[in-house]
Amino acid sequence: MKRLPRLLAIIAACAVSALAIAQSQEAPPAEAAVVEAAPTPEQDAPATDTASAPADEPAGARYVDLRRVRPITGDAAAGQAKSELCAACHGPQGISIAPMFPNLAGQRADFLYWQLVEFTRNPDSPMSPLVADLSDQDMLDLAAYYASLTPTATPAEVETQAPQVEATLAQRGEQLYLSGDPSKGIPPCQGCHGPDAGGHVDALRADRDGHTPYAAYPALRGQQAIYLQTKLAEYRDGKMHDSTTDFVMTGIGEQLDDDSIQALSTWLSSLPAAQ
Repeated sequence: MKRLPRLLAIIAACAVSALAIAQSQEAPPAEAAVVEAAPTPEQDAPATDTASAPADEPAGARYVDLRRVRPITGDAAAGQAKSELCAACHGPQGISIAPMFPNLAGQRADFLYWQLVEFTRNPDSPMSPLVADLSDQDMLDLAAYYASLTPTATPAEVETQAPQVEATLAQRGEQLYLSGDPSKGIPPCQGCHGPDAGGHVDALRADRDGHTPYAAYPALRGQQAIYLQTKLAEYRDGKMHDSTTDFVMTGIGEQLDDDSIQALSTWLSSLPAAQ
């Protein structure tokens, strides 16, 4: 019974996604709402301002509603000028220098921007001190810059296991990504991240209110395997609770065991990055 509200929330989110696909129009600049409590099927919390939650509020008491965002715009050239610190971990061309850091080159700009926003709101993130001095415009520009880069390398092949074991893992990961596993309550990942793992196919299609509810869904193909494993484990362990997508992914992550996480990350990291 404890999982029923979260499962209902996932079902409701999927229903909203399916309805919004058919409605498109030109969208105005980005905006987001911070709402007061986790969304439920029974009552959607009203939008408030975009200020961060007070320090004494419990985690998850306020969250960013990414169903109500609009497409972002930024200056890629200005972002490049601000990227020196980022390059220390994510590489000068947005390709990570270590497997625990994500590749940024070619990633969706909206995802990158809202991730930076989340880091500014989460004092426990190791990224928080690195983004503390960034203005909103800085974050928009950095997101535009890394989204404009063409990936120039693919992640290194994992060499710690026999090739046949890696092939089996990748095959299992592909099956999970495309079809899910109904017996374990795992939905297909392609529903939100696209059939080619390049992001939602209607990422910038606006609904009748001008919102782009799929814009902040990331591309996953060609991403670092260890980074993917870490993120999926964080969702499974309930560590992410700052946005509506965090809530949806937490409900999905709870269904993933270690083998499923490893299989998904192995297959996704084996794909060439989107060009």
